[in-house]
Amino acid sequence: MTSVDKTTVDVEVAVHHNESATQYQHDDIAVEIPVALVYNTISHAVMMATPADLADFALGFSLTEDIVDNAEQVSHIHVQSNSNGISVRLMIADEKFDALRERRRSLVGRTGCGLCGVESLKQAIRPIKPVQSVQVADDVIQTALNNIKQYQQLQQLTGATHAAAWCDLEGNIVLTREDVGRHNALDKLIGAHVKAGLSPHDGFVLVTSRASYEMVQKTASAGFGCLVAVSAPTSLAIEQAQHVGLKLVGFARSGRHVIYHDPFTQYDHEKAHRAM
Repeated sequence: MTSVDKTTVDVEVAVHHNESATQYQHDDIAVEIPVALVYNTISHAVMMATPADLADFALGFSLTEDIVDNAEQVSHIHVQSNSNGISVRLMIADEKFDALRERRRSLVGRTGCGLCGVESLKQAIRPIKPVQSVQVADDVIQTALNNIKQYQQLQQLTGATHAAAWCDLEGNIVLTREDVGRHNALDKLIGAHVKAGLSPHDGFVLVTSRASYEMVQKTASAGFGCLVAVSAPTSLAIEQAQHVGLKLVGFARSGRHVIYHDPFTQYDHEKAHRAM
């Protein structure tokens, strides 16, 4: 049985070097485990995830997937491990449970997969409400980038996880969540942010992954006005950021980042691409 607190396992490995004998040593490996999200009596989703901060994950997922409108509609979250994985049971308001039963679908998640189980093209791209964009200075983005590594404890141990961080407008890291899946890390962060009672207008999101459509959708659904990603955005991510007024930054590395959309300065992805 896997403990809900066990995020790494110790594995003996053989390390081969071209000019020396094979060395046997121990390596920390990130745990990846099935996590079932159960709403009242319905098992709605099974995601492959890192078994940490699962109450945050469940709340964030519920919000970004429009299962509930706010945290007050979730009355109870219980995390329980068993022989096959971990179940997270949520009690949600009756009207939201009724709505969930109406649109129930099979949603079996894989690492890096955010739309598994969607039954139609119309479901694939859900409407996103406009957000209040946040002015984030370039030096603030760089400060957050320089700070993030020290908050990625699981990544430092295993080299296998993504992080999502909430940063204030001075570049300080306020909250961080990690997971083998980038979508899961962001859902965990959103859940933690809501539980902490923080304002979505007082900072920005930094993710150590690419900025796919799903990452933009989740960021905007939480009311955040700026998403910074260390890797590339996709075309749909840029289009959606432009549509809802989200500042989108990609290829964010020490000393350099690319602004793909900024409502305050009217950047666009073609201009950003030419600057690369």
